[in-house]
Amino acid sequence: MSSGHGHQHLGRGDSARRLQISLTLILAFVIVELVVALLAHSLALLADAGHMLTDAAALATALGAIQLAARPTTGTWSFGLKRAEILSAAVNGVTLVAVAGIVTVEAVRRLIHPHAVSGAAVLVVALVGVVVNVLASWVLSRGDRSSLNVEAAFQHILTDAAGFVATAIAGLVILTTGFRRADAIASLLVVVLMIRAAWILLKASGRVLLEGTPEGIDLAQVRLRLLAADSHVVDVHDLHAWVLTSDHPAMSAHVVLDDSCFSDGHAPRVLDALQEAMRADFDMDHSTLQLEMAEHSTHEVGTH
Repeated sequence: MSSGHGHQHLGRGDSARRLQISLTLILAFVIVELVVALLAHSLALLADAGHMLTDAAALATALGAIQLAARPTTGTWSFGLKRAEILSAAVNGVTLVAVAGIVTVEAVRRLIHPHAVSGAAVLVVALVGVVVNVLASWVLSRGDRSSLNVEAAFQHILTDAAGFVATAIAGLVILTTGFRRADAIASLLVVVLMIRAAWILLKASGRVLLEGTPEGIDLAQVRLRLLAADSHVVDVHDLHAWVLTSDHPAMSAHVVLDDSCFSDGHAPRVLDALQEAMRADFDMDHSTLQLEMAEHSTHEVGTH
């Protein structure tokens, strides 16, 4: 167990360093983009800048969540603050939805009443934005993306990279044809990317926060595996599986054994076999199993 925790701490440290590098890149560029967006009257650039501000907030939140998750357990927080990373991912998803709504309203207004836009400025800044976001995405892609927190930050930046491609195309269209509505259309394409990324994050974080069964885990198969792990297992009930944080699946169950196991000392060996089966077949390092005699069910209420 200790070596696993050591790798986890190293992974968090590497992820924090990569988040810091990406945050520096994003903040440096967003200042330039905001200035150019205002001077060029480009909604697409302004939308991208707003999205990048949420990226910066997402990266800062992710960094803070990593620090909280690394704190040791206490009497009040018996699992530590590991779920701070999941909350961070959920917040990032919500901010994407909020920014998408604001940009949509303004894009529709500009489709009806197009503004004069500097195509050259939009094109140049968008191309630089593609480079910056691809670089930041590459930095994060080499981090621990099994962490939903890091994946959330990665999705933010990857969405921006794709958005800047759309913005660059809009700038080229405006520059060569004078079609000013291309700016608003590019903004709406960015909105679609935002909503897609937000859905992925909110779905994944919601599953964790609502104690859903981990993806890829079939509780029926878990129950069958527990029953088959040792010939002394009679029944399994009150079976639950959940995810504490993105890299920490857990499960619990009540396991009914032959009464003889409690008199001949065989119960501890059954427990070893059950937990080994969970580790080997379902990657469940944290399993809580209550071993019971058959008659114990008469003392339990609401079992299933």
